[in-house]
Amino acid sequence: MAKEVGRITEAFASVWERSGRERTPGKRACLVPFIDRDAYLSGLLDDPRISTIPSQLLGPDFNYCSSDGNLYAGDTAYHSNPFSGGLAALKVAFYLDPVDADSGCLRVFPGSHKFDDGYAKSLSSNIGSATEVWGREQSELPAVPIPSRPGDVVVFTHGIKHGSFGGGEGRRLFVMNFTEHCPEELLPALREHVGSMARFWNDNYYGDAMLATAGPERMRHLRQILDNQDHLPSLVARCRQEMTGPAQG
Repeated sequence: MAKEVGRITEAFASVWERSGRERTPGKRACLVPFIDRDAYLSGLLDDPRISTIPSQLLGPDFNYCSSDGNLYAGDTAYHSNPFSGGLAALKVAFYLDPVDADSGCLRVFPGSHKFDDGYAKSLSSNIGSATEVWGREQSELPAVPIPSRPGDVVVFTHGIKHGSFGGGEGRRLFVMNFTEHCPEELLPALREHVGSMARFWNDNYYGDAMLATAGPERMRHLRQILDNQDHLPSLVARCRQEMTGPAQG
């Protein structure tokens, strides 16, 4: 997406400015949903260079499962994000600053998404105590770095152990999330996921610009979640009473 990265970067900055969200120095700032707030960024979902990825890997009826925009600070410890109900899920990430192994690029452990495998289980159990177990800081573990430059598109499964180290303040990243179309028997898990988004204080799962500019093909990838978000407003109301502000990730 190198030819489009200038406009993408401008839209990224505009979304942050219009949000009014202030970033605390030394801490990550996160907006969810993100591309949904801007007509141009929402249109990335229609671009064949993007939509072909989940279509081929998850099936032509894939679901678009929101996005997050981030201003990072410092290291991100290794973690994975398995999707509710075990649905197959992908992240499509845009890093808007040059990053490599020592300046905050994505690092992954191949095979760590195979949760039933002995290696993946051992890694998941021990990585949080890497210093005690292996005598190495997380930043010293032999993960595979994935350097990128603005315009690159980085794709990885939600379940893989991933993190980043050595990055500077305010690194810009936004991620689009996709899952396979949810089978009937897993709809409770999908509704659980939709409900979990209440912590971001949005009564609707998708943003206004995403819906206002959606044609029939895009709606194909929004419809299942739209049909399963009726419980979201009441959960948002509860979160507004219990939280001092919307979640930051």
